Order: sequence, then C-alpha cells, then structure tokens
Amino acid sequence: MSTATPPDTDNAHNGGAAPAMHERVIEAVGSAIAAGILFPGSRLTLEGLQQEYGVSRTVARDSMKVLESMNLVYSRRRVGIVVQERRLWNVFDPKLVRWRLASDRRDIQYSSLTELRIAVEPIAAAGAARRASAAERARLVFLAAELRRLGEAGELEAFLAVDIAFHSLLLQSCGNEMFTALEGMVAEVLTSRTKQGLMPFKPRKEALQAHEDVAAAVARGDAVMAETAIRHILNEVRNAMGLGM
Repeated sequence: MSTATPPDTDNAHNGGAAPAMHERVIEAVGSAIAAGILFPGSRLTLEGLQQEYGVSRTVARDSMKVLESMNLVYSRRRVGIVVQERRLWNVFDPKLVRWRLASDRRDIQYSSLTELRIAVEPIAAAGAARRASAAERARLVFLAAELRRLGEAGELEAFLAVDIAFHSLLLQSCGNEMFTALEGMVAEVLTSRTKQGLMPFKPRKEALQAHEDVAAAVARGDAVMAETAIRHILNEVRNAMGLGM
C-alpha cells in the first residue's frame, strides 16, 4: 500500500520532516543516476516519485529542481523528467562526486579526480607560497604538525578532518578563485578514501613528511619547493590507490 502524501498536502504541516524527505529523494535519485541505475534517457514523473518515496508533490518537484541544477535531469512538458547525458552533468558538484565515489564506478571517479588534483594542487601550492597571508602560512604549518601527530597515533577520523582543512587552506590561500571553488570536491574525495577503508591505519611516513615540506615551503615563500612537495603527496595517493595514470 502506498504511503504517499496527497499531492496537495501543505508541507508546512510536516514540520521538520519536509527537509529530511526532500534530502532523501535527492540522495536516492541522485545516487541512482550516478551509479547508472537510472541511465540517460530514463524518465521519471512527479506522481511516480510521490508514490515511491511517500512525499508530497511539492517535495518531489523541489527535489528534481535540485537535480536539474546539477544537470542530472531536465524537464519537458508532456514528457516528464528525463535523465541527462553524462557529458552534461555538473561533474564538479561535491554531491555528485560523493555519489559517484559510492557507486560501482568509483575507480573511474578516483582516477579522474586524482588527475585533476595533480593538475591543480601543485599550482595552488605555489600560489599559496606567493600569496598566502602570514596567518594562513602559520595555520598551514600547524595543520601539518597535527597531521603528523594524528597520523602516527592512527586517529584516522581526526586525521581526515585536519587533512581536509590542510588541502582546503591551500586552495583558499592560493589567490585563484577557480581553484578555491574545487575545495568541496577535494574534501569529498579525501572523505571517501577514509570512509571506504582505502586509507592505511597509519599514513605513510613519507606522506606525513611531504605535508610538512609543503607547509614549510609555503611558510618561507618557496613556490618551487611547495609545488614539488605536494607532487610527492599526490603521487603517493596515485600509487596507494593503484591508479594508472
């Protein structure tokens, strides 16, 4: 028996449940598209979404608007909601990155993301060495030391949070707003490696040293060394993931 909310139900009566239902539909449909379960050309309807997820028409419509903003679907009168061709997806959206990393196609996503990081992060590190503020330089050195401490202790959850902060700060302080916009995407790939058990219990000493080398180079304004040191980090990632480049 369907548990769908009647189409005209006002979401105001749902209290705090509406946002949760909204997110549930986005996650379910978005994940299915990213995994190829809903392939390009697949058609959806608001009525079908209402019945499948037990939500109001408003929640179903608003959820599809989010996916449409990511270019995962498009709407056509008398056709319904259609899954877009992959080449049109907003592949830099952190949600889509997370969904693809959780799918059976994760190896392809890891490979493309690592290639992107190799292309971007060395230039970002060099930019940070030239343009970071004194506070940002000091913060980077502190974060590298924390990575050493947490990595040697095997505290992976705390290590992950600091690793995200480290790489985010590099992108934030490099002076290139387009690189900074990749911050959320890099955070997703770092999170995925840990959540999927792809990180060693204790990060390799070489990786910890490379983070400290990057921070030290940025702190003293050595763009060449900052770029070189972060390439060591990214090469370690590539090798650890067994990715062919």
